[in-house]
Amino acid sequence: MSDPARAKRLAKRISAIVASAIEYEIKDPRLAGVTITDAKVTGDLHDATLYYTVLGSSLDEEPDYAGVAAALESAKGVLRSKVGAGTGVRFTPTLTFERDTVPDAANRMSELLAAARARDAELARVREGAVPAGDADPYRVAVDEGEPGDGDRTAD
Repeated sequence: MSDPARAKRLAKRISAIVASAIEYEIKDPRLAGVTITDAKVTGDLHDATLYYTVLGSSLDEEPDYAGVAAALESAKGVLRSKVGAGTGVRFTPTLTFERDTVPDAANRMSELLAAARARDAELARVREGAVPAGDADPYRVAVDEGEPGDGDRTAD
């Protein structure tokens, strides 16, 4: 039987154990700047997927995603042992690591929104002194109060 609440609790615990192990116990320099952002465990509690992000050492430098993936793959056995010792479940879940692309997508959306705001500001600046083409009031207004139905519309 699958218990979604238990799977969520286990995912949270696995995330904390792996994050702590990466930060304090695994001495691989390729894992510097790795953050575990989320974890999901299957309903049968046999497989866990951990999502991670990598921060570069500077803003201009692109992180080494391939090196981080290789380091996580090589540390998978040690991390799984730590998860087994820290959770106390009968079957220690297998660990799968996937790069979290949500921060990249959020940065891209922020850039697009900033560009749209800049275009809106430019359009507002151009529109400031603009006057409408044609007459100011394009609707016909009856000059005299004649009989209704003479073809002209009257202003209300």
